[in-house]
This record gives sequence, C-alpha cells and structure tokens, in this order.
Amino acid sequence: MSPTRNLAALPCGRRGKWVVLVIWLVLVVALGPLASKLMGAENNQASSWLPRNAESTQVLNEQQAFQPVQTAQAVVVYEAPGGISPADHAKAVQDAAAFATAPHVLGPIVGPQTSADGKAMQTVVPVNIGTNGWNNLKPAVDSMRATATAASQGMAVHITGPAGVGADQSKAFSGIDGTLLFGTVGVVILLLLLTYRSPVLWMLPLISAGIALTTAEALIYLLAKHAGLTVNAQSAGILIVLVLGAGTDYALLLTARYREELRRHEDRHEAMAFALHRAGPAILASSATVVASMLCLLVAEMNSTRGLGPVCAIGVLVALLAMLTLLPALLVILGRWVFWPVKPVYGSPEPTRTGRWAHVGAWISRRPRKVWVGTGLALAACAVGLVTLNANGLSTAGTFTNKPDSVVGQQVLDAHFPGGTGAPLVLISTADTAGAVRTATQNTAGIASTTVPVVKNGLAYLQATPSAPPDSSAAKNTVDRVRTAVHAVPNSNAKVGGTTAVILDAGRAAAHDNKVVIPLVLAVVMVILAALLRAVVAPLVLIATVVLSYAAALGISAFAFKYFFHFQGQDQAFPLFVFVFLVALGIDYNIFLMTRVREESGHRGTRAGAVAGLAATGGVITSAGLILASTFAVLGTLPVVGFAEIGFTVALGVLLDTLVVRSVLVTALTIDLRGRIWWPSALSRRPAAAPVTYPAAGVRPR
Repeated sequence: MSPTRNLAALPCGRRGKWVVLVIWLVLVVALGPLASKLMGAENNQASSWLPRNAESTQVLNEQQAFQPVQTAQAVVVYEAPGGISPADHAKAVQDAAAFATAPHVLGPIVGPQTSADGKAMQTVVPVNIGTNGWNNLKPAVDSMRATATAASQGMAVHITGPAGVGADQSKAFSGIDGTLLFGTVGVVILLLLLTYRSPVLWMLPLISAGIALTTAEALIYLLAKHAGLTVNAQSAGILIVLVLGAGTDYALLLTARYREELRRHEDRHEAMAFALHRAGPAILASSATVVASMLCLLVAEMNSTRGLGPVCAIGVLVALLAMLTLLPALLVILGRWVFWPVKPVYGSPEPTRTGRWAHVGAWISRRPRKVWVGTGLALAACAVGLVTLNANGLSTAGTFTNKPDSVVGQQVLDAHFPGGTGAPLVLISTADTAGAVRTATQNTAGIASTTVPVVKNGLAYLQATPSAPPDSSAAKNTVDRVRTAVHAVPNSNAKVGGTTAVILDAGRAAAHDNKVVIPLVLAVVMVILAALLRAVVAPLVLIATVVLSYAAALGISAFAFKYFFHFQGQDQAFPLFVFVFLVALGIDYNIFLMTRVREESGHRGTRAGAVAGLAATGGVITSAGLILASTFAVLGTLPVVGFAEIGFTVALGVLLDTLVVRSVLVTALTIDLRGRIWWPSALSRRPAAAPVTYPAAGVRPR
C-alpha cells in the first residue's frame, strides 16, 4: 500500500477514526477559550492598515516624540442657519469645558471658533487613540455628543473629523464577527439542507467547519499575541467567511465522492479510504492554491493587505486538515444511515452517470467549438462594464452605505470653514530648518494656514490646514505640492503626513500592489496546476478562463455599483482583493473538475472523460459554488461600502465560474482540444480507451 493510501486510511480506520475524533475534541476544548480572545488582539491602529514605508507612516511614528500617545481630532460642529447668537456661543464655551471630562479626551481643546459667515462654530477636541485603535473613539464621541446636544437651543450639532469618522467606523464594525458568523452559518445550514435533503447529514460539515474556525482563531490569536502577527477587523471578518465557505466546499466534494464509493464498496471504512485517496489530491491542490495565493499578499506594501495573507492562509490550512480528518471520521462513525432518507446502497447505480449534468455534457459535446466561442464572447461582453470601474478610492461620505453623523458634519464643516479643518497636514523636519519649512508650506497653493513649529530633541513639528476637504483630489494635489516644496529645503529631512497624506499614500501603495501581486498570484497558480495536471496546455486554459471570469464579474459589478447601488466608487485595493479571492477560489472548481476529467480520460479518452467528469462533479461543484457565493454575499450586510462591494463581486464571480465557466466553457474547450489539452504528458498521445469498469473492492483500511 502506498504512503498516500496509508495516510488516507488513517481517519477512517476502525480504531483510527476514534483517535482522530478525540484529538479534535481535545483541541477544541483547549483552544476554544483562546478563540474568543481574538477580537481583543486586533490591531486597528492606523499603522496596521497603512503602507509600511510611506512618508505618512513615517510621520505617524516620528510625531510620537511630540505626542507620546496617538491622537485623533474630533471636530464638534454647531450650525445655526439664522446666525450664532451670544447665548449659542456661551453654550459652546460651556460644552468645551465639559468635553475635557469625556473618556480618552486630551488637551488642549481649541475653540469654539465662529465661522466667517457667522452661521457655524467648531470646537476641536483631541482624543487619545492609545493602543486600542478606534475602540477609544466611540465612547469619547458619544459622551461629547450627549453634552453638545443637551439644551442645544435649536442649533444642529454634529461630530466629525478623524475621530468622528473613526467612531462611526468602529460602530459599523461593531459586532462584525457575530454578524458574519451567524449570517454565514444560517446560509450554510439552509443550502446544506437543500443540497443533501437530509435532516442529519448537514450537521457534519457544519460541525467540522465550526471546529476548524475555532481552532484557526485560537492559533491566530496566539500568533498575534506572541509572534507579532497583525490582525485587524478586516482580516478577522474575512477569516470567518473564508473558513466556513472553503471548508464547506471541501466537505461537499469529499462527501460526494464518499457517497459514490459507498455504492461500490460494502465496507464504509473501505469506501471512505478510497474516497480520500481519489478526492484528496484535488482538495489538497485546491487548498494549496488558496494558501499560496494568500501568501502572495506578503509582498504587498499596504499593511492591511499584507496582514490578510497569513491570517487567511492559516484559516484555510486548518479547514483543510479538519475536512480531511475530522469529517471522514464522523462520517464513518455514523455510517450509511446519516444519508437518510436517500441512503447509497451497495451495488446500486451511480445517479450522476445519467443525471442532469450528464445531459449538459452530452449537449456540449455535439458542438463544443460553438459553445466555447459563444460563452467566451458573452463573458467578454460582460467585461465591457470595466469602463465604469472607478477604483480610485472612496471619500469619507462614500465609505458607508448609510449617512452617519460624521459625514453630515463634514458637509456642514465644508460649507462654513476651510475644507481641511480638523484634518490638518502634519510636518516633521529638523529643528534648524523649521522656519524655512513653515515658510515653504505657507507659500504653497492650497494651504489656508500653518501653526508655529514646536521644537523638541532636534526635530520640529507643525500643522498646516488645507483649503480643500481632506479626501478631495484638490487636497491630495496640495500634499504633493507641499512635499515638493519642503523637500527642497536644504537639510530639512522634511516629511508630510496627516489624514490627506495617508489617503494619498494608501492609494499609491494599492496601485503598486495591484501591479505586483496579481501577476505573482497567476504565476504561482500556474505552477500548482501544471504540477497537479502534469500538463502545460490545461493550466493555461484554466488560468485564461478564470481571468475572463474575473473580468466579467468586475465589469458587471462596476456597472451595478454605479447605476443600481449608486456607490461613489471603489477602494483602490478592491480589484486586488477580488482577484485574489476569485482566482484562488474560482480555480478550485476547475481543479475539482479537471482532476476528475483526467482520471476519466485515462480510461476512456479525453472527449468521453470530459463528459463523464462533468457528470460526476457537476452537481456537487454547483452546490459548493452556491454555498461559497452565499457566504461572501453575507459581507454585503455590513454598512461598509468596501465590504459590500467585495462580497457582491466575489459572490457574482463564484456563481459565474460555477455555472458558466467551469460547467460550460472549460468543458467545451476540453472536448474541442481533446488529448492536446494534456500536452506534453503521455496522456495527450493516448487514444480513447474502452469504458472504465470500477473494481469491486478498493483500499483496505488500516
């Protein structure tokens, strides 16, 4: 017996199944309490999201010499359309004194300052972010809002600025793990019930996926706590969706092959060993593709993108381990009755041989070239929607699917004060050149005012207020002009940071990551496919179809975002995230299909093998695709545009890949190319063989 078959038999042996079950139970009992601590280990500070070497990130680090704790400015805006009265001003002065007692508020508090038109006031309040990211912002902002709105004398009161926006973001992400977990679990239960039509079987994949998620979260917590792994709200949220979605996919594919083998093997241990031996390589290759694609994110400049890679890779590896050990053990322990009411009977015919997908394959085989040309043109037409893609970043207002108070406040602030109020540029230079740096900044177009430099330990710190809103193109252009001006000051070593500089640097880093990571992912996936299929043509075909599917999904989504959802645009990292998830996950279904087609082609030739492979895998892959698409669609329930767009596009792309690309396009191309698709392997030169006959007995378990 080969080592692979020995390994495949371990979780389904007569004694081994119980050992596997006990090991997993011990793991989940030991690690369960740690998994609940993952949220507390999240790092949502700006440095965990920003590009690691950007000028704005360097400023964040260097300004700690002047501000030992990281702060964010909350701007309390009062508006009175009829004009600010003395009583209104007195109320704002009283509020400013009270703000000092709000949680996490630091001094000095600046204001209230009345606008030039006399219809608004602003008070700027520094809030201590500390090491808790945006978690400190919400209680501070809530306290200030309660103070400012009490007896407001008819004035409209809003809290905006970086602290106000951060508080609203904290609220939007509050409970994200629970929302995604319960939403995803609900979707998975519903679709598993529809797929299996069994009141019991659906529990086993869900239990296995849940244990995998708990174990993965615990391991990630330990790495975050003791090994410096960066986890933020984004990566923790996507981890839930990915582990439950990908894990359930692997479970469906293994269970389908096990049910098929139960019709050929009387002993369920033997049937599972054979199913693991046959389906295991495809599942391993699939997970390797996802893991390798995620690890490609480590070359990204954006910290948030780079940190997502290892978190998701760990999650997928744990899900793989659970589905190849725990799930087989549970299935074998419970026996055939778990499939009730449609139990696979030994010696009965396999229904997929003559099912719906067998008819689809037969239809495609009659005119394969017309089918793949027509399908390819339809997908290319969908990709035309890419002309409406606007992945140039989202403004503060465009970040949320709703309109929180910070967005309304920013609009009021822009109407009455210089646009950069509350979000100034921050400049750090050498102390000796502070005056020249301030002069160069003040003389730059787009700067409304500058502060007097503060000198400490040989460095100087000053702020400059742009005249344009902080998230506007005009403000970004101002940052570039200021950088050019201060960099020209001899020996200044000047750096420009602040909110607008962060937005600008993040956008440029995301553009860099798109250019570097996407080709790297394609190259890695190509190598894995070539090794798995032992061919060159097949991997090229599969890569081309997935890229076409990605372009079509992106085109349809961009059109929908603009004309149906009326989103302002897309985040700069949106194309990269969608690409990584769609290529890594979309190629899964092609792997599952083509490994089965290759297996069948060795017995009956490629043309018949393609039809047989589609018939055998079509139903289960479609079910897996529906589940994965639905789990990503749960991201759309969050009031954050970035998550909603990623969830919608990945779900759409998975559906396209499952229902169109894999089942129609790839099958048609395989039939049309015939043996040439396996070039240069020996299979490309093998003539069609007689129909396959399956052995009456398979692998004996240990």
